[in-house]
Amino acid sequence: MTKEERHLWYDFLKGLPITFNRQKVIGPYIVDFYCAQFKIVVELDGSQHYEDEGKAKDIERDEYFRSNGIKVLRYSNLDVNRNFESVCEDILKYLK
Repeated sequence: MTKEERHLWYDFLKGLPITFNRQKVIGPYIVDFYCAQFKIVVELDGSQHYEDEGKAKDIERDEYFRSNGIKVLRYSNLDVNRNFESVCEDILKYLK
């Protein structure tokens, strides 16, 4: 896990009363975090996700998940580092 993934996991997701899995295999992909109860994927994006090739791969991945009824929540590593509480609050909105 990246530094940002560890931060989100140990300082937020792990303590929730809802089960999240880390590095979960879903079809042909490995996601950062997955909540089966709410069918939500949480992805933390580093700089490679903002290059053309990374963007194209993310669009393909996200479409795969959407077609399987899974909501994808994407946050940049910068957001996790600078706006951690906002990221956590946003994730909570989808867990109701």
